[in-house]
Amino acid sequence: MTTPHDNNEELFPVVDEEGNILDAATRGECHNGSMKLHPVVHLHVMNSRGELFLQKRPLWKDIQPGRWDTSVGGHVDLGENVDRALRREAREELGITEFVPEQLYRYVFESTRERELVYSFRTVYEGEIRPSEELDGGRFWTAEEIRTNLGQGVFTPNFEDEWRRLESVLQKDASERV
Repeated sequence: MTTPHDNNEELFPVVDEEGNILDAATRGECHNGSMKLHPVVHLHVMNSRGELFLQKRPLWKDIQPGRWDTSVGGHVDLGENVDRALRREAREELGITEFVPEQLYRYVFESTRERELVYSFRTVYEGEIRPSEELDGGRFWTAEEIRTNLGQGVFTPNFEDEWRRLESVLQKDASERV
């Protein structure tokens, strides 16, 4: 059996910070330090107890192998809109097909290798989650478990950055319920 790998020839849209398509580039070009801004989708899958499902990235990934990351995360392909990409990635990564996404925010994430325009959503989901071979499994984490492991090399830098944003939304929701 061959080891799975990312397709470096896959085409992504290159966008401005508003999401307008300017050009196209391959995955390899977007991840080689060119800093070409390309769109991605994130879905935070929570259960009714407020726990957050995180996926474990497999060791063969070209970015952040072996680290825990956002429930669902993936690139928007050239010719695909954000909603379609979100639903495709949720199906491909976790086997989730029926969910109601709530858009949270959009922001630019920058690492030493790439720049992403991140469209973040959340959903509460109580159905079966079946991580695919694209992942090295996954599980639900409490907010306390996440806080305890921040800065320890357990999570991807992107997830740690996004956790601060998500935690702010969750705290706002909790204060509004009081």
